[in-house]
Amino acid sequence: QVQLVESGGGLVQAGGSLRLSCVASRSIRSADGMGWYRQAPGKQRELVATITSGGIATYADSVKGRFTISGDNAKNTVYLQMNSLTPEGAGVYYCNGVKRAVGGGWTSFSSWGQGTRVTVSS
Repeated sequence: QVQLVESGGGLVQAGGSLRLSCVASRSIRSADGMGWYRQAPGKQRELVATITSGGIATYADSVKGRFTISGDNAKNTVYLQMNSLTPEGAGVYYCNGVKRAVGGGWTSFSSWGQGTRVTVSS
């Protein structure tokens, strides 16, 4: 089972920046790429960014232009640079492998890490 370790969260003022990191113990077989998810308090986990093994990134509309996902395949590491954070960006961030779903979109794998918490003060 792949171990995922997220880090880099913390407390930041609105408008500030954070860089999250995720290290996987190994590459995730059958994955088409990696994704970052956010779970805000009382809400379902949502996908905010993905990056394929070829380096193609996609973003949720809510973070486009402010977040940047990148990866280092050799290190099994994926990053999320978050700029111009708003209180709506607060939550626990998780990474996971992603696979293209039939009909569009992405699905995740079953193993999750502990996540890293982001708090944004207004």
